[in-house]
Amino acid sequence: MFLQRHITGLSQKMLTQTLRELERNGLVKRTVYAEVPPRVEYELTPLGQTMQEPIAAILSWSRQNLTALIDAQERYDGQTGAGTPAAN
Repeated sequence: MFLQRHITGLSQKMLTQTLRELERNGLVKRTVYAEVPPRVEYELTPLGQTMQEPIAAILSWSRQNLTALIDAQERYDGQTGAGTPAAN
């Protein structure tokens, strides 16, 4: 599966659950082809396409602030000890 090959650590179960939720929410359309082996394709619906611009903006912000984000993570990890969450 294309997505699973391109996203490190993505399990088939998690991919399936996520795609089902996106379909349930009307963001993707699932098409099943009666072939051997069976083939399934997903595409964004018009509603799903409206998310492209906001997601692109978040991606752009993340890229612009990557160094600051990594620095913050390292400071946090240094205070709490090797990436473990701080105790409440």
